[in-house]
Amino acid sequence: MLVKTKAIVISSLKYQEKSLIVKCFTLSDGLKSYFVPNAFSAKKSSRSFGTKMAYFQPLTLLEIEANHKNKATLEHFKEIKLSTAYHTINTDVIKSTMVIFLSEILHHSIQEEEKNENLFIFLESALLWLDNHEETSNFHLILMLEVTKFLGFYPDTSEIGGKHFEMKDGFFTPFLGIGCLSEHETHLFKKLIDLKFDSNQKVFAGVERQMLLKILLDYYAIHLDGFKKPKSLDVLKEVFA
Repeated sequence: MLVKTKAIVISSLKYQEKSLIVKCFTLSDGLKSYFVPNAFSAKKSSRSFGTKMAYFQPLTLLEIEANHKNKATLEHFKEIKLSTAYHTINTDVIKSTMVIFLSEILHHSIQEEEKNENLFIFLESALLWLDNHEETSNFHLILMLEVTKFLGFYPDTSEIGGKHFEMKDGFFTPFLGIGCLSEHETHLFKKLIDLKFDSNQKVFAGVERQMLLKILLDYYAIHLDGFKKPKSLDVLKEVFA
């Protein structure tokens, strides 16, 4: 079936010498994997995207036309173009590192090949916000927490007055039990829950940001089977050190 849709590049993997396997989160069908032959070829052809490798960078926003056979096999692009060209993400080292990190998070988090329009719209608008703002030091933390709304394990805030956050069941409690965050960690976590992209980005010190990142990664690992900590984590820590 020929499909025209927006898509977000989640990952790309080199296959043999000249080809790519590109995983995209599409507006129309959720997660899809595409085979791109001759992606590294210097020759131009109607089926070669070799001159457009920038299309397959992490979290690039695309508009694609593709043949979706929906048979659990690799799909093929027919046409591809940028939905929106980024102005700062690819040139700002902090933003580009953040995007590489988040693409790995999404790669290990979005497993289902099913449509999720709300998640797509959120990710698209968040990436456009990142591209157009300068104060972005908490962006990755806010996005990771917000994504849990769409994946089904956003914290239960009905008893947010509790001094501790229980990680496994995702609720606040007055008692310090096994699997609970400390009172200080819980305080930071509550501040993050209240944070929006447009909030004052200087609300956390660097060490607090690192603490929150560890909490979020642990939270994902508890709630998502097979979740792996991103290989780019050390690079992200280095950039924010």
